[in-house]
Amino acid sequence: MLKFTQNKTPKLNFKKALKKPIPVKCVQIDEPFEVETMEGVMKGKAGDWLMIGVNDEKYVCDASIFKKTYELMK
Repeated sequence: MLKFTQNKTPKLNFKKALKKPIPVKCVQIDEPFEVETMEGVMKGKAGDWLMIGVNDEKYVCDASIFKKTYELMK
């Protein structure tokens, strides 16, 4: 069985992929919160985003990750 760790990149032939621009629903929450996800209960901090994905799954996105990864639509 292969095993991969966080602190070491395996010597594999990685390809590059661009995430498809699929709109998701999101709202920034101004206080600590919890959301039931497909993996269990997830906690969000004040300022984190509550996301609803393409299959109506709910999850938390850290505010700093959101800023790097998402752009709000108009």
